[in-house]
Amino acid sequence: MSGTYKHDMTMMFVIHDALRRELDQVARIAARTTDDPRTLLRTAAGWEMFKSYLHVHHGAEDEALWPAVRAALAGRPDDLAVVDAMEAEHATIDPLLDAVDAALADDNGGAERLGDLVDALVTGLNAHLKHEEDAGLPLFDDVATPQLLMAFGQAHTKRIGPDSPRYLPWLLDGASEAASESVLRVLPEPAREAYRNAWVPAYAASDRWGVG
Repeated sequence: MSGTYKHDMTMMFVIHDALRRELDQVARIAARTTDDPRTLLRTAAGWEMFKSYLHVHHGAEDEALWPAVRAALAGRPDDLAVVDAMEAEHATIDPLLDAVDAALADDNGGAERLGDLVDALVTGLNAHLKHEEDAGLPLFDDVATPQLLMAFGQAHTKRIGPDSPRYLPWLLDGASEAASESVLRVLPEPAREAYRNAWVPAYAASDRWGVG
Protein backbone atom coordinates (compact mmCIF):
# COMPACT_ATOMS: atom_id res chain seq x y z
CA MET A 1 0.00 0.00 0.00
CA SER A 2 1.41 3.35 -1.03
CA GLY A 3 0.93 6.76 0.53
CA THR A 4 0.42 7.96 4.09
CA TYR A 5 -3.13 8.03 5.44
CA LYS A 6 -4.84 9.09 8.63
CA HIS A 7 -7.18 6.13 8.30
CA ASP A 8 -6.51 2.48 7.49
CA MET A 9 -6.91 2.09 3.73
CA THR A 10 -5.63 -1.49 3.63
CA MET A 11 -8.99 -2.93 2.57
CA MET A 12 -9.26 -0.58 -0.40
CA PHE A 13 -5.83 -1.53 -1.68
CA VAL A 14 -6.42 -5.24 -1.09
CA ILE A 15 -9.65 -5.07 -3.12
CA HIS A 16 -7.91 -3.17 -5.92
CA ASP A 17 -5.06 -5.69 -5.99
CA ALA A 18 -7.53 -8.58 -6.20
CA LEU A 19 -9.31 -6.95 -9.12
CA ARG A 20 -5.98 -6.36 -10.90
CA ARG A 21 -5.03 -10.01 -10.33
CA GLU A 22 -8.25 -11.19 -11.93
CA LEU A 23 -7.93 -8.74 -14.83
CA ASP A 24 -4.52 -10.23 -15.58
CA GLN A 25 -6.04 -13.70 -15.68
CA VAL A 26 -8.87 -12.59 -17.96
CA ALA A 27 -6.32 -11.05 -20.32
CA ARG A 28 -4.23 -14.24 -20.35
CA ILE A 29 -7.25 -16.37 -21.19
CA ALA A 30 -8.45 -13.98 -23.90
CA ALA A 31 -5.02 -14.19 -25.53
CA ARG A 32 -4.96 -18.01 -25.69
CA THR A 33 -4.68 -19.56 -29.12
CA THR A 34 -4.77 -23.26 -28.23
CA ASP A 35 -8.34 -23.18 -26.85
CA ASP A 36 -11.40 -21.09 -27.55
CA PRO A 37 -11.11 -18.31 -24.96
CA ARG A 38 -14.82 -17.60 -25.26
CA THR A 39 -15.68 -21.07 -23.99
CA LEU A 40 -13.15 -20.83 -21.16
CA LEU A 41 -14.39 -17.46 -19.94
CA ARG A 42 -18.07 -18.15 -20.53
CA THR A 43 -17.94 -21.24 -18.32
CA ALA A 44 -15.42 -20.01 -15.75
CA ALA A 45 -16.56 -19.41 -12.17
CA GLY A 46 -13.69 -16.92 -11.95
CA TRP A 47 -15.25 -14.60 -14.55
CA GLU A 48 -18.58 -14.56 -12.69
CA MET A 49 -16.84 -13.99 -9.35
CA PHE A 50 -14.79 -11.15 -10.78
CA LYS A 51 -17.88 -9.40 -12.11
CA SER A 52 -19.85 -10.00 -8.93
CA TYR A 53 -17.16 -8.68 -6.59
CA LEU A 54 -16.42 -5.71 -8.82
CA HIS A 55 -20.12 -4.83 -8.65
CA VAL A 56 -20.00 -5.23 -4.86
CA HIS A 57 -17.09 -2.82 -4.58
CA HIS A 58 -18.35 -0.18 -6.97
CA GLY A 59 -21.91 -0.47 -5.67
CA ALA A 60 -20.77 0.14 -2.10
CA GLU A 61 -18.74 3.15 -3.23
CA ASP A 62 -21.65 4.58 -5.20
CA GLU A 63 -24.05 4.05 -2.30
CA ALA A 64 -22.07 4.86 0.82
CA LEU A 65 -18.74 6.45 -0.10
CA TRP A 66 -18.75 9.00 -2.89
CA PRO A 67 -22.07 10.68 -1.97
CA ALA A 68 -20.80 11.22 1.59
CA VAL A 69 -17.44 12.46 0.34
CA ARG A 70 -19.23 14.80 -2.07
CA ALA A 71 -21.32 16.27 0.76
CA ALA A 72 -18.20 16.83 2.87
CA LEU A 73 -16.41 18.58 -0.01
CA ALA A 74 -19.10 21.23 -0.61
CA GLY A 75 -17.44 24.45 -1.66
CA ARG A 76 -14.29 22.72 -2.95
CA PRO A 77 -14.88 22.60 -6.73
CA ASP A 78 -11.52 21.11 -7.69
CA ASP A 79 -11.98 18.25 -5.25
CA LEU A 80 -15.59 17.76 -6.29
CA ALA A 81 -14.35 17.33 -9.85
CA VAL A 82 -12.37 14.30 -8.66
CA VAL A 83 -15.54 12.77 -7.20
CA ASP A 84 -17.32 13.48 -10.50
CA ALA A 85 -14.53 11.63 -12.28
CA MET A 86 -14.75 8.63 -9.93
CA GLU A 87 -18.48 8.30 -10.58
CA ALA A 88 -18.11 8.83 -14.33
CA GLU A 89 -15.41 6.17 -14.54
CA HIS A 90 -17.63 3.70 -12.71
CA ALA A 91 -20.31 4.28 -15.34
CA THR A 92 -17.93 3.19 -18.12
CA ILE A 93 -17.14 -0.23 -16.62
CA ASP A 94 -20.50 -2.02 -16.77
CA PRO A 95 -20.90 -1.44 -20.53
CA LEU A 96 -17.46 -3.00 -21.06
CA LEU A 97 -18.42 -6.05 -18.97
CA ASP A 98 -21.66 -6.35 -20.93
CA ALA A 99 -19.79 -6.08 -24.23
CA VAL A 100 -17.39 -8.86 -23.19
CA ASP A 101 -20.34 -11.04 -22.18
CA ALA A 102 -22.00 -10.36 -25.53
CA ALA A 103 -18.84 -11.42 -27.35
CA LEU A 104 -18.61 -14.58 -25.25
CA ALA A 105 -22.16 -15.49 -26.26
CA ASP A 106 -21.70 -14.68 -29.95
CA ASP A 107 -20.72 -17.79 -31.87
CA ASN A 108 -20.32 -15.82 -35.08
CA GLY A 109 -18.23 -12.68 -34.64
CA GLY A 110 -17.52 -12.86 -30.90
CA ALA A 111 -14.05 -14.33 -31.21
CA GLU A 112 -12.88 -11.45 -33.39
CA ARG A 113 -14.15 -8.82 -30.93
CA LEU A 114 -13.10 -10.45 -27.67
CA GLY A 115 -9.44 -9.43 -27.62
CA ASP A 116 -10.13 -5.74 -28.22
CA LEU A 117 -12.96 -5.70 -25.68
CA VAL A 118 -10.85 -7.35 -22.99
CA ASP A 119 -8.04 -4.89 -23.74
CA ALA A 120 -10.49 -2.01 -23.28
CA LEU A 121 -11.73 -3.49 -20.00
CA VAL A 122 -8.22 -4.05 -18.67
CA THR A 123 -7.08 -0.56 -19.69
CA GLY A 124 -10.19 1.19 -18.42
CA LEU A 125 -10.46 -0.53 -15.05
CA ASN A 126 -6.74 -0.38 -14.33
CA ALA A 127 -6.73 3.34 -15.14
CA HIS A 128 -9.70 3.90 -12.84
CA LEU A 129 -8.13 1.98 -9.95
CA LYS A 130 -4.91 3.99 -10.25
CA HIS A 131 -6.81 7.29 -10.51
CA GLU A 132 -8.82 6.38 -7.41
CA GLU A 133 -5.66 5.54 -5.49
CA ASP A 134 -3.82 8.67 -6.64
CA ALA A 135 -6.65 11.21 -6.31
CA GLY A 136 -9.79 9.68 -4.80
CA LEU A 137 -8.45 7.92 -1.71
CA PRO A 138 -6.60 11.01 -0.40
CA LEU A 139 -9.90 12.90 -0.52
CA PHE A 140 -11.71 10.02 1.18
CA ASP A 141 -9.03 9.97 3.86
CA ASP A 142 -9.25 13.75 4.31
CA VAL A 143 -12.97 13.83 5.08
CA ALA A 144 -13.55 10.35 6.54
CA THR A 145 -15.29 10.05 9.88
CA PRO A 146 -15.90 6.93 11.97
CA GLN A 147 -19.51 7.06 10.80
CA LEU A 148 -18.54 7.19 7.13
CA LEU A 149 -16.03 4.37 7.50
CA MET A 150 -18.62 2.23 9.28
CA ALA A 151 -21.33 2.97 6.71
CA PHE A 152 -19.03 2.08 3.83
CA GLY A 153 -17.95 -1.15 5.49
CA GLN A 154 -21.54 -2.09 6.23
CA ALA A 155 -22.60 -1.39 2.64
CA HIS A 156 -19.80 -3.62 1.40
CA THR A 157 -20.61 -6.41 3.84
CA LYS A 158 -24.33 -6.27 3.01
CA ARG A 159 -23.60 -6.69 -0.68
CA ILE A 160 -21.36 -9.71 -0.02
CA GLY A 161 -24.14 -11.25 2.05
CA PRO A 162 -23.68 -15.01 2.64
CA ASP A 163 -20.83 -15.26 0.12
CA SER A 164 -18.03 -14.53 2.62
CA PRO A 165 -16.69 -18.12 2.50
CA ARG A 166 -15.85 -17.58 -1.19
CA TYR A 167 -15.19 -13.86 -1.10
CA LEU A 168 -12.55 -13.65 1.63
CA PRO A 169 -10.19 -16.32 0.22
CA TRP A 170 -10.64 -14.73 -3.22
CA LEU A 171 -9.92 -11.29 -1.82
CA LEU A 172 -6.78 -12.33 0.07
CA ASP A 173 -5.32 -14.61 -2.61
CA GLY A 174 -1.74 -13.36 -2.90
CA ALA A 175 -2.13 -10.62 -0.26
CA SER A 176 0.69 -10.02 2.19
CA GLU A 177 0.51 -11.50 5.68
CA ALA A 178 0.17 -8.02 7.16
CA ALA A 179 -2.67 -7.06 4.81
CA SER A 180 -4.47 -10.36 5.41
CA GLU A 181 -4.23 -9.91 9.17
CA SER A 182 -5.57 -6.36 8.88
CA VAL A 183 -8.62 -7.60 6.98
CA LEU A 184 -9.27 -10.69 9.11
CA ARG A 185 -8.81 -9.16 12.54
CA VAL A 186 -12.25 -7.54 12.42
CA LEU A 187 -13.86 -11.00 12.19
CA PRO A 188 -14.90 -12.97 15.27
CA GLU A 189 -12.60 -15.86 16.08
CA PRO A 190 -15.03 -18.57 14.85
CA ALA A 191 -15.07 -16.89 11.43
CA ARG A 192 -11.27 -16.61 11.36
CA GLU A 193 -11.04 -20.31 12.26
CA ALA A 194 -13.50 -21.19 9.49
CA TYR A 195 -11.45 -19.06 7.09
CA ARG A 196 -8.25 -20.92 7.91
CA ASN A 197 -9.63 -24.44 8.19
CA ALA A 198 -12.45 -24.56 5.64
CA TRP A 199 -12.79 -21.52 3.38
CA VAL A 200 -9.17 -21.30 2.20
CA PRO A 201 -8.82 -25.05 1.50
CA ALA A 202 -12.09 -25.06 -0.45
CA TYR A 203 -10.97 -22.04 -2.47
CA ALA A 204 -7.55 -23.61 -3.15
CA ALA A 205 -9.18 -26.80 -4.39
CA SER A 206 -11.47 -25.00 -6.82
CA ASP A 207 -10.64 -24.49 -10.49
CA ARG A 208 -12.08 -21.04 -11.01
CA TRP A 209 -10.77 -20.53 -14.54
CA GLY A 210 -10.88 -24.00 -16.06
CA VAL A 211 -7.26 -23.83 -17.22
CA GLY A 212 -5.64 -25.93 -14.50
